[in-house]
Amino acid sequence: MPGTILENLSGKKLSVLVTVLLACQIGCFLVGLIAPSPATSQGILSTVCVDHDPKNKDINRWFTRSCPTQVHLTDRQSTIGLDANSLVSLHVFVVEMPLYALDYSRWQQNLVGVLQIDMVYQEDQKILDPVIELTLDCHLAYSDKDKGGSKTPWQYYAHSEVKRYMECTVNDEPHSEKNGYPYNCGMVPLFELGSLHHDYYLLNLRLPFNRTANKNVGLSRVEDIYLHTIHMNGGFTKVWVALKTFFFPIIIGIMVWFWNRVHILNRTPALLEYMLMSLGGTLAFLNLPLEYLTLTFEMPYMLVLSDIRQGVFYAMLLSFWLVFAGEHMLIQDHGEKNSLKLYWKHLSTIVVGCFCLLIFDLCERGVQLVNPFYSIWVTPIGTNLALSFIILAGISACIYFIFLCYMIWKVFRNISLKRAVLPSMSQARRLHYEGIIYRFNFLMLATVVCAAVTVISFILSQVSEGQNKWDENMDIELSSALHTGVYGMWNVYICAMLMLYAPSHKQWPDDPICNDGEEVEFSRLPTEGTANEISSLTSFAAKTSMD
Repeated sequence: MPGTILENLSGKKLSVLVTVLLACQIGCFLVGLIAPSPATSQGILSTVCVDHDPKNKDINRWFTRSCPTQVHLTDRQSTIGLDANSLVSLHVFVVEMPLYALDYSRWQQNLVGVLQIDMVYQEDQKILDPVIELTLDCHLAYSDKDKGGSKTPWQYYAHSEVKRYMECTVNDEPHSEKNGYPYNCGMVPLFELGSLHHDYYLLNLRLPFNRTANKNVGLSRVEDIYLHTIHMNGGFTKVWVALKTFFFPIIIGIMVWFWNRVHILNRTPALLEYMLMSLGGTLAFLNLPLEYLTLTFEMPYMLVLSDIRQGVFYAMLLSFWLVFAGEHMLIQDHGEKNSLKLYWKHLSTIVVGCFCLLIFDLCERGVQLVNPFYSIWVTPIGTNLALSFIILAGISACIYFIFLCYMIWKVFRNISLKRAVLPSMSQARRLHYEGIIYRFNFLMLATVVCAAVTVISFILSQVSEGQNKWDENMDIELSSALHTGVYGMWNVYICAMLMLYAPSHKQWPDDPICNDGEEVEFSRLPTEGTANEISSLTSFAAKTSMD
């Protein structure tokens, strides 16, 4: 049997391969250092317009910043009675996005809106409850730039009347109950668009008052309403898509080359070879640069699709590591070789965990395909449920990493115990196995590092994604270098595994002769391995006695 390229490749060629892979990894990190930040935010102060015909429910009736009758919230005379207990239903809070006569680019991919409502204390009202319920009537429209450079008429995009819960507190100071003293109110998530297909967006926001339906009863006087918009940087998206475009054909080419080498051999593919092909397939699916389609077509489901691709890749990567470690622990020596049945306990937990994350994601972003104003974070129960998912996901990732380290430690321990018989071997056989063990140990350490970075980046991404929804005071921004570095690490690692664990076609004599000064090739020596083993290391570790 020829063995794998990891075993048979000369030291010089292996050094060149490792150098090229490390250069790719460093290059991905350096690209992230010079790339723009992944996301940009913009705070927009709303314009308050007066609706003189509130009974008109025409969905194509829009208020813009240039509405004829405006109210300046900082002017006390013009804001008399401006609260939800009076005639606030006549007022429309208008936000045009973006500011400064700019327009959005389709490279910016998605748009998130977070609402900030500033209220002040009034002498004739009691202090607000710590958590107040808001009812928001939201209308969203879009416009594009025509050939002449002007805006097209506003077109209806979405409408919904939603409830939000906002935390408001007042400072414990002597003058905190003075008329006009501001409340400290938290931000509330408003909408999320999975596709930024149009050039301009317009938000018309109302605070409907209805005492019977308990809508906005008891709110204090509104001073300002801000909309904070968050979107991806177009420059970072171009860098991200460029990396995908670079790696996609490479991983496809390596997979074709790997599978051709497997099929040349007169044996059935081993379990680890099937797992490597599956892992490469999920990586190719993740690398597929579908973002190019968003430049032409409106694809509001792009966020859901991206999460599904990411989840499938995570599930396959975590499963591969368990099988990879398990194969070298020789779990298969219990009578069933090359079967996933031996790993059902390990893999079922990964499948269940990833399926739960998929359901959680579909509960929010799946519904947002129909109603972009929907959010699972808007109620205390939904917030606690979402936080529980994030915390459990982080704990599960840490437990998985600890278990993987335990399995790899058992692999090292198993190999170390078998290594004690090396001095009794012939020199050629001893050099053969010592070289393989050294290379294998280096590869397992690289696996541990890759797993650790993956778990850390997963936890940070979950916290960073939800911070604007459950804690606006938390400031965690993942750098572009972290995104590109981790993404490059996955590609480099999987490409290396496919190349190093591909079957080697070198044929060596039974008694290799090495002249002085020549480099020793770790050639495959005759073993008693079965016809579907791919590594002489597993054969070595499986031996209960050696020559």
